[in-house]
Amino acid sequence: MSNTAMKKKVLLMGKSGSGKTSMRSIIFANYIARDTRRLGATIDVEHSHVRFLGNLVLNLWDCGGQDTFMENYFTSQRDNIFRNVEVLIYVFDVESRELEKDMHYYQSCLEAILQNSSDAKVFCLVHKMDLVQEDQRDLIFKEREEDLKRLSRPLACTCFRTSIWDETLYKAWSSIVYQLIPNVQQLETNLRNFAQIIEADEVLLFERATFLVISHYQCKEQRDAHRFEKISNIIKQFKLSCSKLAASFQSMEVRNSNFAAFIDVFTSNTYCHGHHVRPLHSVCSHSHQYP
Repeated sequence: MSNTAMKKKVLLMGKSGSGKTSMRSIIFANYIARDTRRLGATIDVEHSHVRFLGNLVLNLWDCGGQDTFMENYFTSQRDNIFRNVEVLIYVFDVESRELEKDMHYYQSCLEAILQNSSDAKVFCLVHKMDLVQEDQRDLIFKEREEDLKRLSRPLACTCFRTSIWDETLYKAWSSIVYQLIPNVQQLETNLRNFAQIIEADEVLLFERATFLVISHYQCKEQRDAHRFEKISNIIKQFKLSCSKLAASFQSMEVRNSNFAAFIDVFTSNTYCHGHHVRPLHSVCSHSHQYP
């Protein structure tokens, strides 16, 4: 596959102050949540190329959300912004006081996507959910999700609740990036075979720079449905702590009399996490290129 074919254009859109740049900085630029407070507003469009899994390049367009910029996206810049889009990620501030305007801009995005990139996948992130009372979060998210899916027709829309303060951000972005990975079925088959060879109860594959979950295989039911994102969050924070001490994270192992878990380099672009593994030594220290 050519380098051009491996470039995937991702639009990150939403009203000013919705949290787009903060989440991008946490996932791709190794910010911690509290440090995003010093980020300024995005002016017009910020372009970044993120190399993912070695030969996949995410061409990320972070589009400033001030009214003037938004209007320009739908008029003078329409073709440039919305052409050849693989994924549209639209971020909504759950506590926005201008919900009607937010929905109007979102519908304008969908119209432009239908006209210029009708095969694009659409994701909506209902963001800053930490500001909502915990006992109200399920209800509010469900209502917002129903509204967004109805407004998105005939396009399919996948919604996530997110916050920069917990693992929900990693869950959403892992799911989004998963949609962009070529030959993902082959990858999952190989991961299953690998897990069976090393007799692991479960194996997770992480992208090395972002620690987003790429794939997983389990042969036993696990109790914690959010364990993938929690591991991503914990290890990412630990990696940042290591970097402040001019040290690099290589691997981690935890074990007791009836449990063993480890994280180690798997390929040049991934980490592998497994638990209840036999034998434990050196099973994930390979350095093959991602196919």
